[in-house]
Amino acid sequence: MNLSSLPNALSILRMILTVPVVITLLNNDFFLAMILFCIAGITDALDGWIAKRYSCQTRLGSMLDPVADKLLLVSSFITLNIIGLLPLWLLLLIFIRDLMIVSGTVGSFMGGGESDYNLLAPSKLSKINTALQIALVLFLVTTKLYPTLSEWNMALFVIVATSTVLSGADYAWIWFEKVISQEKQKQK
Repeated sequence: MNLSSLPNALSILRMILTVPVVITLLNNDFFLAMILFCIAGITDALDGWIAKRYSCQTRLGSMLDPVADKLLLVSSFITLNIIGLLPLWLLLLIFIRDLMIVSGTVGSFMGGGESDYNLLAPSKLSKINTALQIALVLFLVTTKLYPTLSEWNMALFVIVATSTVLSGADYAWIWFEKVISQEKQKQK
């Protein structure tokens, strides 16, 4: 394998790691789940860094990376809800935001909108939101190892809910601006 294919391989590894993360959570093996989730998180940081540092960004990679992130996070959140660590209202809020983003991206492709890497580039708020969601998963798993930490659950739920709503609104605003810009271009 050459260096240029490493970022995509790391994204695929993150997708594969989703299965053992979910299984270990369902089996209440929280320490192993935390280790696997951390490894998956490291692949997320590394794939983007390698792609940018060594100029091996690809269209495939620009699609694989967010799909791998969504697969890992949504699967983890669903599992955390099933085992009683994540409230349904927060799971639904996260799911609706992600569904909106996926629908907007697919709609833009189908509508003949931009087809470059910038379309798939996450906003700064989205990156912060993803980091907070990853931290929430790790924190909730940690509360199973150290139950006294669970007194902070609600504060983190509110923080992640707020970042989720703000990130969703940010995407909606960005897309709204693109539509206005495209309409102005058509009128010229």
